[in-house]
Amino acid sequence: MSVLARTDLAFQRCIDPACAATYSVDEVLTACPVCGNLLDVAYDWDRLRPPGSFEVFERKWLQRGDPLAVSGVWRFHELLPFAPRETLVTVGEGQTLLSVSDPVGAFVGLRPGRLHLQYEGLNPSGSFKDNGMAAAFSHARLIGARRAACASTGNTSASLALYCAVTRLMRGIIFIGSGKISYGKLSQALDYGALTIQIAGDFDDAMARVKEVAGKLGIYLVNSVNPFRLEGQKTIMFRVLESLGWDVPEWIVVPGGNLGNSSAFGKAFAELRALGLIDRVPRLAVINAAGANTLHELYERRGLRWLGGRADLAPACHYYDELDRDRRRADTIASAIEINRPVNLNKCLRALETCDGVVRQVSEQEILDAKAQVGAGGFGCEPASAASVAGARQLVAEGVIGRDERVVCILTGHQLKDPTATVAYHTTDQKLFNDTLGSRGVSRASFANRAVSVGNRIDEIVQAIDLYG
Repeated sequence: MSVLARTDLAFQRCIDPACAATYSVDEVLTACPVCGNLLDVAYDWDRLRPPGSFEVFERKWLQRGDPLAVSGVWRFHELLPFAPRETLVTVGEGQTLLSVSDPVGAFVGLRPGRLHLQYEGLNPSGSFKDNGMAAAFSHARLIGARRAACASTGNTSASLALYCAVTRLMRGIIFIGSGKISYGKLSQALDYGALTIQIAGDFDDAMARVKEVAGKLGIYLVNSVNPFRLEGQKTIMFRVLESLGWDVPEWIVVPGGNLGNSSAFGKAFAELRALGLIDRVPRLAVINAAGANTLHELYERRGLRWLGGRADLAPACHYYDELDRDRRRADTIASAIEINRPVNLNKCLRALETCDGVVRQVSEQEILDAKAQVGAGGFGCEPASAASVAGARQLVAEGVIGRDERVVCILTGHQLKDPTATVAYHTTDQKLFNDTLGSRGVSRASFANRAVSVGNRIDEIVQAIDLYG
């Protein structure tokens, strides 16, 4: 048993205030055994004595010989101290970039210097998942797990497989749905040596099965229903604030799938405010794809709210019944957020309340146009990432986001996670466009950068360069 567990400096706690049951960090739980709600990792901050300022994290930049100081997760260990230093796992995650992008900002409708892109595609596996996986693997190491499993639309599986391959701590087992994973992501899981099990069904089916199997066989589950995963994902916001000189922006805009990021971000800002490290929180916008819009439907149309933990979840139950009755499956080119039953719904509702949040949905056309603009600005991203930019553009057009406000859009994954969508958007091959995108209601490639076809003659090549270059 860990020192932290024995002294209860860190513990797990039910997020339902009426329950608030607590459990040791040495227990492997994905829900409260008393009431079935989600769990937080919580801390006795009075005894832990967290930093009174951000200077401690800035000083770690000088410790480049220390892998934990280099990690963009464990550089902030004092803000997620659930495990002692000797059990922490890193593969160099979190070396990500926050960059001002005026070209993308102009597309969104913001004034120069106001749009920031947080590019999580620079992580070792190419997506934000590595932040959470570093924390989950550290917890798994703490409790002595030997096998880890996940359900995945692609990025979680790639990250799990990478951490298994590099650390050799556990055997990775991945559940994917039939035909619901991009080759760019699947290739990572296969290449890194994970056991991949493809079931008949979609992500929601895979999620249900992996939870059953993990419980039956005692396998460590690393999906974002695992509260330690979200502790790692909090650090994305720490790095954003660090890059902004610890000055809180007006808006954080993030794609919404299983709702782990939005949940983690809300927790991060609530804790920073409670610790007195910030005096205000940003507003939060969660963006669904229209083909996987559960949160938008429940929050914006059916009025579901956290209400300090007194949420009436009947609208969610009724909506899920409707999905089953009508046999509606999530369907979007943004495969990373192609999820109908987000496991972190309750935590996301809490985050939206904490951050005075809004939820929007964007079409396939809007996602791909935004993706092309992000790429033209130099930061290639997968379709799900571009939902944040498309959503920000919608909110500026509505007047919800002011043109002078500072906005941080989270780009969750690298462009090469799903190259098919990129090539289809820019292609001159009408059949490829129609088969890949037209079937999803995309009627045009508004910002296509098409190849110019010429003969194998120097004069034709020079003429094409003169004409288009």
